[in-house]
Amino acid sequence: MTLPETGQLDPRALFPGRARLWLEIGFGGGEHLAAQAAAHPEVGLIGCEPYLAGVARLLALAESERLDNLRVVVDDARLLLGALPDACLERIFVLFPDPWPKARHHKRRIVNPRTAAEFARLLTPGGELRLATDEMGYARAMLLALKARPELVWQAERPADWRARTADWPATRYEQKALAAGRPCRYLRYRRAAGPTAGIDQKP
Repeated sequence: MTLPETGQLDPRALFPGRARLWLEIGFGGGEHLAAQAAAHPEVGLIGCEPYLAGVARLLALAESERLDNLRVVVDDARLLLGALPDACLERIFVLFPDPWPKARHHKRRIVNPRTAAEFARLLTPGGELRLATDEMGYARAMLLALKARPELVWQAERPADWRARTADWPATRYEQKALAAGRPCRYLRYRRAAGPTAGIDQKP
């Protein structure tokens, strides 16, 4: 699927009969996205991934599992975010994005103050943003970028909440490799509060 020349995309038109929409940015090999599509056939899922090898793996999974609720955008995720209308997504996943660890490359990170504002704009009230990384510097940067958005309320109440996935969060191959190599992973969940000023007293 390519983005329209108008620069605006109506995601509901991609999934006739499905009102709930989720987005995964940078789905890698597609195992998480395919698992979510299989577990939630009533949801329309959009995956955005610029690398053709990952797209090919996801399409093979979709064909073998007969998943008809997946659409793929092979492009820069920031272009897709800008093309989507307000409050159209129930969930957004950004799992183990490229950490760009060198300081001079930090501006290339997909999670930053600008995209945090887009996530807040695109999520429905009560919608959820899920992030994961095994790069601790990037985890801190994610927390700082999202702390500036009072609409997005961090769901962690205890350390275990960011040290382990929830039961409905399928693993990815990259995550399994990181854990096998002894690199701890961080899992961040945010809820989109209702109203423009809700969530100001979110956790530090």
